[in-house]
Amino acid sequence: MSDTDEEQDGQKLKALFATLVADGDWLFMKGEYKKAVGSYTGALALKPDDKICCVGRSKCYLKLGQSENALKDAEASLKKDKLFFEGLYQKAEALYYMGNFEFALVFYHRGHQLRPQIHGFRLGIQKAQEAVETSAGDPSYVKLNTEGDLSFFQKVEERAQPIAVIHLMKNIKQRTQKAPKKERTTKQMLGEFYTDKKYLENLLKDKDLVKGQTKEGEQLQDVIKGCLTYLDSCTEFWTEETPSSVRHQERKLRRDECVVPRQRGLSEPAQFLLKSLDDIDAELSSGNAEGSLKKAEDVMKIVRGWSEKDVPNQKELLGCLHSCIGNALIVLGDMDRALDHYQKDLELAKQCKLPDAMSRALHNIGWVYVELGQFTQAIKFWEKKIPLAHGGLEKTWLFHEIGKCYLKLNRHKEARDYGARSVAAADEIDDEKWQMNANVLVAQSELNLGHFESCVSHFERALSHAKQQDDDSAINVIQKALDEAKQQLPQ
Repeated sequence: MSDTDEEQDGQKLKALFATLVADGDWLFMKGEYKKAVGSYTGALALKPDDKICCVGRSKCYLKLGQSENALKDAEASLKKDKLFFEGLYQKAEALYYMGNFEFALVFYHRGHQLRPQIHGFRLGIQKAQEAVETSAGDPSYVKLNTEGDLSFFQKVEERAQPIAVIHLMKNIKQRTQKAPKKERTTKQMLGEFYTDKKYLENLLKDKDLVKGQTKEGEQLQDVIKGCLTYLDSCTEFWTEETPSSVRHQERKLRRDECVVPRQRGLSEPAQFLLKSLDDIDAELSSGNAEGSLKKAEDVMKIVRGWSEKDVPNQKELLGCLHSCIGNALIVLGDMDRALDHYQKDLELAKQCKLPDAMSRALHNIGWVYVELGQFTQAIKFWEKKIPLAHGGLEKTWLFHEIGKCYLKLNRHKEARDYGARSVAAADEIDDEKWQMNANVLVAQSELNLGHFESCVSHFERALSHAKQQDDDSAINVIQKALDEAKQQLPQ
């Protein structure tokens, strides 16, 4: 074989690898995790040591509940580069979902030391620490997975969409020393799945049945017990009201500045407040949300006890402290209390006629509603923030997020209009990343409206911006979306 032929074969393999990775990224975005695993596996067959591909497949395995496979891929991504931060994060996540909270904590800390600016590591430290404290005592963990013939239970899992990912959240520890839950509480927590639980318990009493095996060779007794453990974990999760996964909370950790007037010769109260605000922020930044919450609540009690002479801007400071408390509660997963404090921040900002504080509160309230899935409410508050937004970057982001909410509500015309406003704002500041994001939003909206030519045009613009940033992952995903959109064009 000539050098030219070898070079051509090499180029073909390289192109095939890129195509398979792009397919995997696109399928992952669409939630088709099993198909994505197939694409990543094909790519790894061509390039076994590709760390990005290993991380991609690891993410899919986590979504499928196959934590051990996720861990293997995460470790493979670290073979040649022990400091690969995406691999470290993925390894920590896999260990966390396997119930190995202490080891997960080690790798979250390791990644945080390398990339302190990535909130995922800080959040990981927080949730792993909470899990270690919660699980102190009995060292036995439930190892939940999706392997084996669970077809008879598939119907239950399909109906259990809101809780179908609970087995990915904590692999909650089975407390054998704890007294059994009251049946009434269990029934209340499980709702319609309580009947399924009783059915499985009756199956377990059939001695002949449980001696059987699945086609993969797994004991039916183990499969049934695994399903019961899954339901018990759900009950445990709801009853204890443990914080939900904090991966979707990363955007909420922006520290809002709370300004104390910088006068010459700061008074003692002012000096105390400045230091306290720094301490509150430091606690939250280090992952100690409970410490941040306690400090903020203690300072609030002190501020309320002072006179207006001591603190002329008392209401402004109280609003700031409400915001700090809300930030800590968000990390702790207490959305309702966080929302209450953000609302109080907004009320005080209105009383004091402070536009920046109002903008801060509206921002936070909108995010809580997004996390709660109440997109109409999020839009309501974020649209009030528009006149208060400063600078092109904030406007670009705000228009984009409002547009995404409308997209979630299937109000595609409004989503497109806000996407177009985001594109215009991003063009003004010449921000490649937001130009890409905004054009993708418009393209998605136009696709749903059936405006295929416009959709293709905006995907092409987004692709151009992705190439300008050398963002290979974005390039692959947008290219895939563009190719699918072009298939809708009239021939």
